[in-house]
Amino acid sequence: MSEQTPDTGRVVASGPQKMTPSEAFVETMVANGVTDIFGIMGSAFMDAMDIFAPAGIRLIPVVHEQGAGHMADGYARVSGRHGVVIGQNGPGISNCVTAIAAAFWAHSPVVIVTPETGTMGQGLGGFQEADQLPMFREFTKYQGHVNNPKRMAEFTGRVFDRAMSEIGPTQLNIPRDYFYGEITAEIPRPQRLDRGAGGERSLDEAAALLAKAEFPVIISGGGVVMADGVEECKALAERLGAPVVNSYLHNDSFPASHPQWCGPLGYQGSKAAMKLIAKADVVVALGSRLGPFGTLPQHGMDYWPKDAKIIQIDADHKMLGLVKKITVGICGDAKASAAALTERLAGKTLACDATAEARAADIKSEKDAWEAELDGWTHETDPFSLDMIEEQASEEGNWLHPREVLRELEKAMPEHVMVSTDIGNINSVANSYLRFEEPRSFFAPMSFGNCGYALPTIIGAKTAAPDRPAVAYAGDGAWGMSMGEIMTAVRHDIPVTAVVFHNRQWGAEKKNQVDFYNRRFVAGELESESFAGIAQAMGAEGIVVEKLDEVGPALKRAVDAQMNEGKTTVIEIMCTRELGDPFRRDALSKPVRFLEKYRDYV
Repeated sequence: MSEQTPDTGRVVASGPQKMTPSEAFVETMVANGVTDIFGIMGSAFMDAMDIFAPAGIRLIPVVHEQGAGHMADGYARVSGRHGVVIGQNGPGISNCVTAIAAAFWAHSPVVIVTPETGTMGQGLGGFQEADQLPMFREFTKYQGHVNNPKRMAEFTGRVFDRAMSEIGPTQLNIPRDYFYGEITAEIPRPQRLDRGAGGERSLDEAAALLAKAEFPVIISGGGVVMADGVEECKALAERLGAPVVNSYLHNDSFPASHPQWCGPLGYQGSKAAMKLIAKADVVVALGSRLGPFGTLPQHGMDYWPKDAKIIQIDADHKMLGLVKKITVGICGDAKASAAALTERLAGKTLACDATAEARAADIKSEKDAWEAELDGWTHETDPFSLDMIEEQASEEGNWLHPREVLRELEKAMPEHVMVSTDIGNINSVANSYLRFEEPRSFFAPMSFGNCGYALPTIIGAKTAAPDRPAVAYAGDGAWGMSMGEIMTAVRHDIPVTAVVFHNRQWGAEKKNQVDFYNRRFVAGELESESFAGIAQAMGAEGIVVEKLDEVGPALKRAVDAQMNEGKTTVIEIMCTRELGDPFRRDALSKPVRFLEKYRDYV
């Protein structure tokens, strides 16, 4: 017996039937719409892998399993569906921990399948044995362990359901001998929650606050993207005449062309956004957990409004009031909650109506001032950066200032682009320059902040959305951790464009050595061969950019090759060694030494 799935039309076994556990595992993935899995083949799951193809599932082999996890993350974030990663038990699975941690903080519905040592060998210290559940306990919303082959379909279905309902990664742990045998199983159908707007009382309280607000501001967070709620956020913002700021690293949560968009908060964010939220008497945090790194002082401004009333809306009740003191907490879907608030405000005279024109003028003035500042901010002006600019000009020529490069890249971005950024100094300065018109367009490693994120994540995103241009930003340090995945893109015809900022240093940490350790540089230099040349050796195109007027044309050429010729290109930008602000001035202190031999190291 079989039936078609309503979403994909694929045929899935129906009713209780005799099958192997491998068949139950694969059929349950089919029922959940799985078409792509990222990983490296292994004997631990080979019996199931053998029937991936007739099930309509493609296993995309990667260079390293961490890359597979990031690809699953990118796939999930752009598609809104599960991203799936699998590997050999032991080392193949342990290689995925960092990527699953990043997916956890991105709230990505990634399912990691972890075949493990067979049940008769567990505890004996055999080949590739590891206790795999504790590895992921901190970074998964649910862990399903198949404790009997007859429960294969049950646990497989549950981890897929929980990834969506809990909005984050889940783990399916399967002893490798449990893929074999004969069982009777029924393939469970996916269960998806219909999330509501929140409690009536809390929505009424929030609407009452907004009716009295004179300067309301909306923070549009990642929950708006995940709920497909941008239009509802726009409707609420337009009713209130409220400035809309993006939460940190969610620059795609509100269209940049909208007159009420003000840019992102957080590290290297928009001064316009910060100055406007500082004036707020009521803040609506829509789909945002208000993470601590995204509300820290920046550009010398402690902008968080200390006396404002905060309405926080989040699908996870545990986030409400966790970081910031709130006035009203709404446990609800960002899309539904925004619509419910707009409905409650319809037809009412609001306190902010009287000042709507003045507020619109204020928004435009602050945005114009910030854009003018960015236009004029062509290079860093701190003493260290000025020294490095002068030194490099005499040694190597006038290589490019990162800020002017980022501005040129911004101007040359194609429509419908997806951009991933890695962790690091230049990548994070890009937060000031990345603007988007549609959601599911911007992918960053979020609070986990791991290097080696951008390239594999954009490969996963491109797999899910092959019709959209895909661009990754990486510094040379992070690039060294992930550039091998260029081979994955080339081998499997998943064309992407990577922009590598080659400044030959670990810039983010080096800035701390400038500010706190008197320019005593330890382990920060990264001299290397041409990344464009390495890319060519891996079968991709390579472009070296040394002049400002080459930046935009290089990006356009690479994107054209990606979209029209199916080619992957690495654009190597030769940058000066100047450095932006450090990530966390608050997390370091001036050194104190007591032992005589270290007295000079202050």
